[in-house]
Amino acid sequence: MTFQLKVEGFPEGGPIPAHYTCEGADISPAISWSGAPEETKSFVLILDDPDAPGGTWNHWLLWDMPATLHSLKPGYRVATPVKTGTNDFGKQGYGGPCPPKGHGPHRYYFRLFALDAETLHLAMGARRADLDAMVKRHTLATAEYMGRCSR
Repeated sequence: MTFQLKVEGFPEGGPIPAHYTCEGADISPAISWSGAPEETKSFVLILDDPDAPGGTWNHWLLWDMPATLHSLKPGYRVATPVKTGTNDFGKQGYGGPCPPKGHGPHRYYFRLFALDAETLHLAMGARRADLDAMVKRHTLATAEYMGRCSR
């Protein structure tokens, strides 16, 4: 079975509804996944915008998600043992798509990594660079889902 990620509320490559953006409720959509390798011990989820004017903008960083977890409800709030990093808005948790007005459509990638480690030993609030270093060492498989947003 192929490792797959599904984000509810919009088709792969389609427009992200305003409800999930800075112009709406700014809550995370429902997310589910399947087909992770048997050796998976945890998951990492990253949401980013590679089209941001200053380079990739990080919207959401989650790690230490147990291998038994296969979905997140809309508006997901972090609960032990899951940890969240500091996004590029300077806060922990989800920061929805919010491209500069008139900048055209941006792509938003939800990337899920299946890892061979149960915990990454990163403190709450860690930044993307620290997370990337750990993910690089422990990734078994990656799944992604992309949506678009413009204002």
